Amino acid sequence: MIDIHSHILPGIDDGAKNIDDSLAMARQAFNQGITKVVASPHNKNGTFDNTKPSIIQDVAILNKELQREGIDLEILPGQENRIYGELVEELEGSDLLTVNDKGVYMLIEFPSSHLPRYANKLLFDLQVKGIVPIIVHPERNREIIENPERLYNLVKEGALTQLTGTSVTGKMGKKIQKFSFDLIQHNLSHFVASDAHNIDSRPFDLLEAFETVEKEFGISTRYMLQENAEDMVVGRMVAKEVPQQIRKKKILGLF
Repeated sequence: MIDIHSHILPGIDDGAKNIDDSLAMARQAFNQGITKVVASPHNKNGTFDNTKPSIIQDVAILNKELQREGIDLEILPGQENRIYGELVEELEGSDLLTVNDKGVYMLIEFPSSHLPRYANKLLFDLQVKGIVPIIVHPERNREIIENPERLYNLVKEGALTQLTGTSVTGKMGKKIQKFSFDLIQHNLSHFVASDAHNIDSRPFDLLEAFETVEKEFGISTRYMLQENAEDMVVGRMVAKEVPQQIRKKKILGLF
C-alpha cells in the first residue's frame, strides 16, 4: 500500500514532534503493509509554512534515518497546501511542491468550515497549468457536508478527492463515515489516505480503511483506490468514474 498524505516529518507542523515520533510512525506504517508514504506537511495554513526545498531536504534526512534503523519504508516528498488566492501565480516560484515532485498532482486543503468563493476558478486554473488538484478530506468540510453539490461541481470540472482512513472506519463518527460512504458510492472520491499525525490519536489506519471499503463496496473498489495511489505518486493518470450528485436528504442531520 501507498499512503499519499501524512505528517511524518519531525518538528515542522502538528505531526511528528521529533525524530523518535517519526520513527515510531514509520514502524506503524510498515507493520500495516505500507511501503511508501508521502510526507505532506501543512503549508500556508496560517500557522505553518513549509517550502519545497526544506521538505525535500527533510525527506532525504528521514529516509537515511529509516535505512539506519532498518525500517523498509520509503518517504516521498509532498505538501498539503491550504488554498489561497495567489497559489496559481506562485507555481512558478520555488516554494510549492507537487506530490513526489512529479509536477502532476497537488494536495489542496480547504478551511474546515467553508469553501472560498474563488475555489472553482482556482482549481480550474491549476488544471490549465497542468496540475491536477486533489482535495484532501472533503468529508470533514462543513459546507461540503451541507451542500455536497459544491464538491460534485469541483469533481465534474476535473478535481480529485482523498478521504481520511479514520473517516472511512468510523473513528471520526458514524455521520462522517456515512458521508464518506456516500462520496465513494457517487464516484466523488478517488483516494484513501491516513493523514497520520502520530501513532495514537491520528495514526496510520490505512489497512482497516481499505478492509472497510472492501466490505462495503467490494474488492474492485478497494483495488481501484489502492492502485490510484500507486499511479498518482509516479504521475500517471488515475482511474475515475463519472461523478454523480448526492441527494441532500441522504445526509441531513450530519451537523
